[in-house]
Amino acid sequence: MRESEAAPAVGVVIPVKNEAGNLAPLVSEIEHALAGTSFEIVYVNDGSTDATETELAALQTSRPWLRQIKHATSCGQSAAIRTGVMHARAPVVATLDGDGQNNPAFIPKLLAVLADHPRVGLVAGQRVGRKDTGFKKLQSRIANDVRSTVLRDGTRDTGCGLKAFRRDLFLSLPYFDGLHRFLPALVRREGYEIGYVDVVDRQRGHGVSNYGMWDRLWVGILDLFGVWWLVRRKKRVPKITEIS
Repeated sequence: MRESEAAPAVGVVIPVKNEAGNLAPLVSEIEHALAGTSFEIVYVNDGSTDATETELAALQTSRPWLRQIKHATSCGQSAAIRTGVMHARAPVVATLDGDGQNNPAFIPKLLAVLADHPRVGLVAGQRVGRKDTGFKKLQSRIANDVRSTVLRDGTRDTGCGLKAFRRDLFLSLPYFDGLHRFLPALVRREGYEIGYVDVVDRQRGHGVSNYGMWDRLWVGILDLFGVWWLVRRKKRVPKITEIS
């Protein structure tokens, strides 16, 4: 971006790995959903081995607001989200998954809640009408129940990729692999409130999921208790006044 160009109002960050078939439809939907808004889309290509890079490059030729950041090797969803947020130019960021299950039509609702409530630091989509398999829904329900019981974060579904938050707040949070699953608890830890929007789930567009559950189960358990420790150890920030 040249110095004379104003930063967009909203950055949409999408982590993807081998999602070539889902790129064009999702870009078109986001463009329609945010019509009339100053926005950018930042795709983070997390070490894809299919045609993701080529497809994104082709889409970029006619869309100056579309950007591609590439990881040389796959580093995981949390790393990809953080890379996208770091490279975003907008003060407000929305995220969604790149497989088409998250409907971009809900992004304006997330942004409206964030804009209307100054104490809200994160607006989280809460999926209804889940389109996953019964087994995957069971996995998700168990994970959400355990997390909610331990952290008491007041959130029924942290796995939904549709979120909106203030960029500076996100970047101030302690970073670790798996961060995206614990955002409500960490944002509350910083003294902010959480907003919620029910979003209707959809079927995946093309391909198969690249970020599974069982490969992160035990790490996720360790992360859960690490976040529990962080929340408990948070100290009140002192109010400071200089006396002259």
